[in-house]
Amino acid sequence: MNQTEIINIFTKKTLGLTFVLSAAAFAFAQEKVGISGSVVNKSNQPVPYASVTFSNKANKLLSDATLTDEKGQYKLDLTPGAYDITVEAIDYQKSVINKQITAAGNIGALSIEPEKSATNIKTGDIQGVVITAPSTKPYKVELDKRTYDPSQDIISKGGNLQDVLQNVPSVEVDTDGTVSMRGSSNVKFLINGKPSALLGISEGSNALQSIPADQIERIEVITNPSSKFEASGTSGILNIILKKSKKVGFNGSVVGTLGYQPRTMLNANLSWRKNKWTWFVNGGGGYNESTTTNRNSNINYDKNQKFQLLRSDQETKNKNYSKNYNATAGFVYDIDDKNSVNLSGTVRTFDNETDGRINYNYLYNFDGFTNPNTLRTSNGTNTNLAFQGDLGWDHKFNDKGHNLSTSLSLQSNKSNNYTDIFQQSDYLIKRDESDLDLDGDYNEIIDIEHKMDYQISNNSQYSRTKSIIGKIDYELPIGENSKLEAGYRIDSNNNFYDNTANEALALNTPLSVLGKFTNVTNYDELFNAFYLQFRSKIGKFGYQLGLRDELSNVKVNYQNLDTDPKTIHSINNNKNYNNLFPSVYLSYDLGKDNQFLLNYSRRIDRPRSWFLIPYFSITDNQNLFLGNVDLNPSYVDSFEFGYSISKKKFTLNPTLFYRKTTDDSKIVSYQEDENTNVYFTTPLNLGTNEQYGLDFNGTADVFPWLKLMGSFSLFGYKTTGEYSYNTIDIKGNDVTRIQSYAGDGLSTRARLNATFKVDKTFSFQLQGFYRGPQNTASQDRKAMYALNLGASKTIWNGDGTLAFNMQDIFNTRSMRSVNYLATGIRESYMQWQPRQFSISLTYRFKQGNEKVEQPKKKKDINSNATGDDQQGGPM
Repeated sequence: MNQTEIINIFTKKTLGLTFVLSAAAFAFAQEKVGISGSVVNKSNQPVPYASVTFSNKANKLLSDATLTDEKGQYKLDLTPGAYDITVEAIDYQKSVINKQITAAGNIGALSIEPEKSATNIKTGDIQGVVITAPSTKPYKVELDKRTYDPSQDIISKGGNLQDVLQNVPSVEVDTDGTVSMRGSSNVKFLINGKPSALLGISEGSNALQSIPADQIERIEVITNPSSKFEASGTSGILNIILKKSKKVGFNGSVVGTLGYQPRTMLNANLSWRKNKWTWFVNGGGGYNESTTTNRNSNINYDKNQKFQLLRSDQETKNKNYSKNYNATAGFVYDIDDKNSVNLSGTVRTFDNETDGRINYNYLYNFDGFTNPNTLRTSNGTNTNLAFQGDLGWDHKFNDKGHNLSTSLSLQSNKSNNYTDIFQQSDYLIKRDESDLDLDGDYNEIIDIEHKMDYQISNNSQYSRTKSIIGKIDYELPIGENSKLEAGYRIDSNNNFYDNTANEALALNTPLSVLGKFTNVTNYDELFNAFYLQFRSKIGKFGYQLGLRDELSNVKVNYQNLDTDPKTIHSINNNKNYNNLFPSVYLSYDLGKDNQFLLNYSRRIDRPRSWFLIPYFSITDNQNLFLGNVDLNPSYVDSFEFGYSISKKKFTLNPTLFYRKTTDDSKIVSYQEDENTNVYFTTPLNLGTNEQYGLDFNGTADVFPWLKLMGSFSLFGYKTTGEYSYNTIDIKGNDVTRIQSYAGDGLSTRARLNATFKVDKTFSFQLQGFYRGPQNTASQDRKAMYALNLGASKTIWNGDGTLAFNMQDIFNTRSMRSVNYLATGIRESYMQWQPRQFSISLTYRFKQGNEKVEQPKKKKDINSNATGDDQQGGPM
């Protein structure tokens, strides 16, 4: 069966689907209380490893379950209310007890009777007990975040973090791997609540591709973070929570993936829990190939924008071969009922080879200039090695939520890049003394000379980052509905960059140093942060007030070897900031799971370290990135007003938002010499930027066999600002150009995810997304759209899952734009990866053969019926 037939079969089975109007908003979390108890037999002897299930009579989503320890005791946190308590154990009869939970404390002993024909197996010998329960919906709203559960995401099976993010509501992934939220790419990534070595130095697409989807328990989308979170990331925070099994005994899963373009991966999640110890190991590796295509067409005009003086076409194709390996191992030790410590270590490697090919073609409309056609080839290697160690201590003063937690994280990242470049230029030299007249006419060519030029160069880059992150968090409940939180955090980051570039302008000649691109940079950051926040609830009205103070010190020391007296050879900057970041959250309950929400926060966008390095790479000598040492932070004031309703069959979360950014940082393009085709891009602080709009997310269980999850975002934008630069015009004069970056307009984002359940063991999924055009005075971005497919089959009595996915079925995922410069226009096209597909096999195993299940309930389409792996939860 060919690809077209497969597409047609799935197309015929789908219904006419429309995008679900939905949006996520913050829900005021219901306070939980800590309870404890025990399970005993008729002789009042403890029953170890019994399952205790608390089923909330009013709201099944508040239900929970746990296991008794070897002493027959248990603890868990529950929302106050009426519960049916079900107790089950091997060789004992099931017992159901009705109880009202009103406050924290011990609810006493629950007694169970032995089976009339019991076996000789002792319950105490059974340690591999597993409780199965329906999972929650894949998307839910909490107080200060929205949580996405990827376990039911068929399309990203066997993929990586970048694949998963393409399905997360309110999140977009561009063709180059850039992640944005509500049209802004200034997103802060965290792993388990803090920066991580897993993401490497750049936090770029390579890092996102190195984290397997199977290791992700959930993703927290924080569009308007409270004062408890660090203030970086003006568009929000994405907190990636990795799996840590809480099942008793030895449990785990192994996933293998094969795909095209060639992709292979093997990953494992293993855990072992007994008594006071919990050990875990997550790790794996993979190999991947990808092809990236870039096309640029540049047209320069005269000053009246009437005559086309120069046109150049450029096509870049890069073939990437990458290998990555990562492993995380650690343990949690419960010292006693009130204290526990955790220790873990992570190592990550990423190796990449790139074969690049750039074709430059030039056309001129006047005499006296050359017409070169250039082929530039490159071969580059990149190695990245990262380590991370984490140590934590948690102390519970009591079972009412009075807690103290501390953590220390040590991280180190090293990266080596080396590129060999060979360039061949074929010239047609025009010889004519004439020039353009006032009407734009020119004389015929008098003579043409053919010439060949060769250029050899190399570029070596070394970077290293060392980080220390320390945190202390304190929680103090006040009464039944209030809580005070306070904390301190210190971040110390040392970044070192060593860049060397050499060049020879002819064959068989020695290489000479390119002074601008041979430089050393030390970039140091030190952040001290304090926060205090208080939340409470009065009747139906809830509120949370917070304030964060961050003291920042940034040092940049840059030196290069350039001999040009016009070039800055040394820069030594030291900047200090002291900023307050308040946050306010308000909620009003209209009924159960039906709320209005209003919040405000202030954020900061600190420049990325490599945005400050003046000269870095020469892989493409016609398109150079130039850092800006004087780049300052940007600040944003963010407001949200939302509504959240969650019912059994659907959830809807519309949110209105408004953001205003001052000292807004933008990437701009310019030419230093308009007689060449060399373009520079650099970040600048440009005026203000306002964004406003409606964000709609939601889910719907349309039929027992059809589930939808969709998102739609309509946002407006208004940018003010301009920048100036010095250049040499077409006649050789030094001139100053002024370029406007102002603009306003509307844009849209939409995504629909439809899951079709064929039977109990087989489901397939279609996902379509659309990103509308976006225009400013300096750039027009074209619309982008794509369709993805996934299918999942449970095998081996639920212990295995076979999954297939195809990304970008119709090969339409590409980014197109037109940039308007003072000297002309630039048309650009980029496709990060063409269509690809993969097949993966998951095998799950557990210790013991016995399994205790929940009382039978009505099937829920959101349950784990398709055999998806859920290692992360306590159920």
